[in-house]
Amino acid sequence: MHRRDAPLRGAGGGDRRFPEGARPRGRSAASRHGKGLRGQVTLSPGVSSLDGANVVAIGGGTGLPVVLKAVKERASTVSAVVTMADDGGSSGRLRREFGVLPPGDVRNCLVALAPEDSLAAQLFQYRFVQGEGLVGHSVGNILITALTQMTGDFYDAIKQAERLVGCEGNVLPSTLEAITLHAQIADGNAISGQWRIARTSRLKKVRIEPAGAAALADTVAAIAAADLIVVGPGSLFTSIMPNLLVRGVAGALKRSSARRVFVVNVANQRGETESFAASDYLRAIGEHLGELPFDVVVANRDTSKLDPSVAVLLDDELDVLGPLVTAADLVDEANPLHHDPARLKAVLEGLG
Repeated sequence: MHRRDAPLRGAGGGDRRFPEGARPRGRSAASRHGKGLRGQVTLSPGVSSLDGANVVAIGGGTGLPVVLKAVKERASTVSAVVTMADDGGSSGRLRREFGVLPPGDVRNCLVALAPEDSLAAQLFQYRFVQGEGLVGHSVGNILITALTQMTGDFYDAIKQAERLVGCEGNVLPSTLEAITLHAQIADGNAISGQWRIARTSRLKKVRIEPAGAAALADTVAAIAAADLIVVGPGSLFTSIMPNLLVRGVAGALKRSSARRVFVVNVANQRGETESFAASDYLRAIGEHLGELPFDVVVANRDTSKLDPSVAVLLDDELDVLGPLVTAADLVDEANPLHHDPARLKAVLEGLG
């Protein structure tokens, strides 16, 4: 096991090269029997990596807001880099009907970065349960769509929405181009669309169209200025990967001198990451990017509150991938499929 006091870069550190090849899908004997790794990284008591830090969190879905809640109280600035690949639910309907970029993940980040008592944030999350044409839509999604039409620009709409909810941070789309997600399945077939891909198992590779979709300049600048970058948790192929595949994002991440952290999911998703061990998440990213641009991996240690069929288990393969590994009890007891923000905060603070 890589120890906490080992160098973060250099031999055995991040930026490990990954050749094209099949991702290991099996688990080690230790992980099959529910055992953790041989040791765990020792955290730094009394030292916080969040105090006064510029933090960038990259992802989407329900995972990204957890990170934002974990870091916003201690960090100097917080920027959320949000996927633009969503095409399901309310966001998908608004994309098709109004030609806007998907507002749903943006809305969730705005709310996560708003003050706890923000009435506007509560309003943004209100979802209609009846009414022709309104059922399934949240007020926030509709408002962001309206602001986009008023300003003529999706990014300007986000900035106005930040003011409405009193956002204590920045919400940044990874790109302002309308992207479509495509996937290759292990049997050789192809499938298109984020919503469909999320429900498909044995995914081999994903790509975005247009392939050259460029990153928002403010997104690249935020990554370059960051002291701490947190990627994940979140849907691996349909939230995290679409950000990293945008031209300019992965390059900025690879060049960054920040502490670069990958947070492994506590639970797998039926279809998308079915039967994945912790190392499978890292290998998938390495195979898509050609290298693994992380210094630290944060993974859940206690799976006792999870259904064994979905629990992401620590496995010995993590030992050979390069980044330091921090194992901790991260499951939210009230919502076991997700991370507990307070527990995740404690781990991120302890990285020193």
